[in-house]
Amino acid sequence: MKVIAFYLPQYHVIPENEKWWGKGFTEWTNVKGARPLFDGHNQPRIPLNHKYYDLTEPETLKWQAHLANKYHIYGFCFYHYWFDDGMLLEKPAEILLEHGEININFCFCWANENWTRAWADKRDDVIKVQSYSDKEDWIKHFYYFLPFFKDKRYIKIDDMPLLVIYRPEIMDHCGEILNLWNNLAKSNGLKGIKFAYQQKDYSHINDKENGALFDYGIEYQPNYAMGDYMKHFKFSLKRLIRAASRRFLGPPYFGLCMDYEYDTLWKYILKRKPVDDKMIPGAFVDWDNTPRKSYKGTLCTGVTPEKFKKYFAMQVKRAKEVYHKDMIFIFAWNEWGEGGYLEPDEKYGYGMLEAVKEAVEND
Repeated sequence: MKVIAFYLPQYHVIPENEKWWGKGFTEWTNVKGARPLFDGHNQPRIPLNHKYYDLTEPETLKWQAHLANKYHIYGFCFYHYWFDDGMLLEKPAEILLEHGEININFCFCWANENWTRAWADKRDDVIKVQSYSDKEDWIKHFYYFLPFFKDKRYIKIDDMPLLVIYRPEIMDHCGEILNLWNNLAKSNGLKGIKFAYQQKDYSHINDKENGALFDYGIEYQPNYAMGDYMKHFKFSLKRLIRAASRRFLGPPYFGLCMDYEYDTLWKYILKRKPVDDKMIPGAFVDWDNTPRKSYKGTLCTGVTPEKFKKYFAMQVKRAKEVYHKDMIFIFAWNEWGEGGYLEPDEKYGYGMLEAVKEAVEND
């Protein structure tokens, strides 16, 4: 089973983040600044041995690759940020490309949203735009990808590089862009590109209407499970009070954040049926985005490595028997600001990684 973990590259200083949010800002700024919002709230999350790494250091990538290989993580799916006026956070992937000795498979997910202030100060002001309107930019973008696609470590299916698009439903000219890239890939010595969509707002129905642009859809968890849960959700008086206090009163009132029971979300994951044969199953370690959003955030309760081990092993089995796939995408390798990380921490040590290793070895 190929376990591919989503990978956030925002653990190094860039001029734009310092301009927008202050000197030295990285994702660690949010993580270190998190505070528990109620008794038993698992915040702040602390990396094991306080390893607040810098992703511009090749030794960090070597350490991550060693850890991933040891615990049977097949590869990383790097979030890729390309905008009308340039890229952000590209250095970790470029360092990986430069250092062929770092033994880890990888692919890209183009996080094709506008960049907003939600990273740090919880507002949605747009500060970097993606408009998809310039064909020359489409070509330039492809040729940025090309040396990565040709790298022997880049994840390929049927000898074609896998490229994930985060939210194709917001892309103007989506079909034109993907068809152009596919043709450029063929003219540059590749067989083509395998495209996958990630977010649940782009469905198999959208894809059929748009001419079946995508080879795969990824059930990005826990988002799909949260969506399924809300379809069957019934407001209790307790939740109604909490929602109202969250909306109108703010901190420090209880009603601070929307919480999901870990077991409940996994119940929805494990009973989900693929809508078509394109779907790749997903999994998640944990979810808690209160380091970014504070009392406006959402989180899971009742998370333990033992539960994750049990549920993940079941999902590995379902990947083969129900989805007929040899891969799972997992949230996440290092989403510390959203609670989704396999990297070791002070509370659970290597427990989440051990769970993956055991599930894959017993598959």
